[in-house]
Order: sequence, then C-alpha cells, then structure tokens
Amino acid sequence: MDMPVRKAEIATPYATDTARWSAVRERDSGADDVFYYAVRTTGVYCRPSCAARPAKRENVSFYDSTAAAKRAGFRPCKRCKPDEASLRQRQAELIAQACKAIETELEPPNLDALASAAGLSRFHFHRLFKRTTGLTPKAYANAHRTQRVQSELAKGSSVTDAIYAAGYNSNSPFYAKSTQSLGMRPTEYRSSGRGQAIRFAVAESSLGSLLVAASDKGVCAILLGDDPEALVHDLQDRFRNAELIGGDREFEKWVAKIVGFIEAPKVGLDLPLDVRGTAFQRRVWQALRKVPAGKTVSYAELARKIGAPTATRAVAQACGANPLAVAIPCHRVVRTDGALSGYRWGVERKRELLARERE
Repeated sequence: MDMPVRKAEIATPYATDTARWSAVRERDSGADDVFYYAVRTTGVYCRPSCAARPAKRENVSFYDSTAAAKRAGFRPCKRCKPDEASLRQRQAELIAQACKAIETELEPPNLDALASAAGLSRFHFHRLFKRTTGLTPKAYANAHRTQRVQSELAKGSSVTDAIYAAGYNSNSPFYAKSTQSLGMRPTEYRSSGRGQAIRFAVAESSLGSLLVAASDKGVCAILLGDDPEALVHDLQDRFRNAELIGGDREFEKWVAKIVGFIEAPKVGLDLPLDVRGTAFQRRVWQALRKVPAGKTVSYAELARKIGAPTATRAVAQACGANPLAVAIPCHRVVRTDGALSGYRWGVERKRELLARERE
C-alpha cells in the first residue's frame, strides 16, 4: 500500500536542551537516568536532581549516558554519584524482588514477610511498593491471581477449576470483583463471546482496510491492516463463539464516523465503546484517552501517569494489546527519545496519524 508520509515533530519530555535545562533547574528526579548534565567549570557530570549549587547555563552541556559524559572528559559528581545505581533504581530492584515473590507463591506472602525480605519497615515498604507499581501489595497479588485465572480459562478450564488453580480458597472472593478485574463476567470471558451477536463491517480508508465491530454495549474492535480477510480472521479469533453478523444501516453510520475521524481527526469521535481488558490494561487505555490530539507521551511518562513508574514494559504491552485503534490512541505513545517505536498496525500508519493530528 502506497501511503503518503509526512515528517512529524515529536513532542516528548527532555527531548530538547531547553526542556533539560528546565529539569535541572527544578531538580526533576523524573529526568534521572534519562540524561545527565555536565559543568565545564567544575569538570563533573551530575543527575538532573543533584542538590549541588546550580551552575550557569552557558557552562552546562547535556549527555544521554554516563559513558558519553566520561568520553567528553567529565568525572562523576561525588554528591549524586551518577555512575552508581540511583536510590530509585535500588528501590525498584527491591520492589521487583517482592513482585517476583508474590508471583511465584500460590498463596501471596503477607506484608510483614515482604517488608522483612526487603529490609524495610512495614509502613515504608507498603508506601514504596504502591509508589513504584501503582498498586498495593494486596492489589498486585489479586491482579496476578486474575492473570492466572485468565490463563486457565484460555486453556478451556471450567470457571471453578480456574479459580482454585489460581490459589483462591473459594469462589466468592473472585466472583465479588470478577467483572472489574476481567472486564466481564468469568463465564463471558471463557465463552469468548458465546451467545453474543457482534455486528461488523469492513471499509476502506486512506490508511488501508478498516474493520469495525460492535456488541450491544458499543464498539468493541477497530482494526487496521492491508488485508480485509486477515482482519476478519482477527475478529473471529477474538470472539470465537460469538455470532458475527453484518452491520445494519445505523451501524454503517458508525463506520462512516470512524472513517471520517481517521481522515480528519479534528472532527472528533463520539461513539459508545465496549472496552474489554484487564484492570491494568484499562488503566493504561484510560490514560491514553486523556492525551490530546496532536500531542505525544512516552511509555515511561505514561507509566508515571498511571502511578506505576517502573512498569514501562507492561505499559508498552498494554498499548500493543489495544483492540480499538484511533478510539484509544496508542499511536500517541513514543519512545523517551521521541522515536516512533513499534505500532500494532504499522509505524507508517502511526506517523501519518500523528501528522494529521498536528495539521
């Protein structure tokens, strides 16, 4: 498919010297490990959050790594020690170990055991865990159990067997929050749409083929690609047991709205959505819908926005699992350096969508 490509300017935190100097002046710890600054008059390089007396702007230069600063002839600051693991990195490692302990035990370890293993007080550990992951230890354990249930249901296990295999002692605790955690009732999740009617239609746009599908709750899939048949197969895999039917005239109006939104993003898209995903995925997708058209956000920044600053990889996976192209604008997420990273429906489509939103 031949598609016009326009160069898009990517707005991302700390991409320019102006933004980096602002971070240094504000001692922004969020910029630590993203870049380093060096001072010519002292011959040292520091983290942006260093508490040393501010240098004059004309004496400051910026580097993307400690290696680059060293090659330029600068030595590490003895105060912020940029060549050593930062406090945030050490804390992240402690929390990563705690997460692993939770994930490997069928019965989640209690808070006292986790805090003791980390060498922290119960209160400090709880606060640090939530600040790092965006969840309390208990909520993290519940989320991991939900993933176990999903895995078992995907294998064809009965709902009861899946719940017990995930470590629950009874059905009631899981059922109490199953809709919130799975995005639907357990039987619906296992049935892959059994008993549901899914309307769908395939259309063409300047970005290639487009498939739109909707349940009785709203649009549940917007898929882009080069091959209409492949898009239909994708929909069939998502709703293996649903009844797929052609859209009626009212549904065709929805499809036309989505095509119009792709061609001219400024018209907006006001349609009901049937968003299905895990609790974590829905948190990521909800944050994505708050990113204005014409703007971008890095995976790391998005992780911070949802309160899970170390979950960059999980955020990227949630973006990749997004079934609602353009309605949930995962194309607005870029790498920390502003580069256009992978996009489920092709990087060139991502580039084009961003260019159109900036026009």
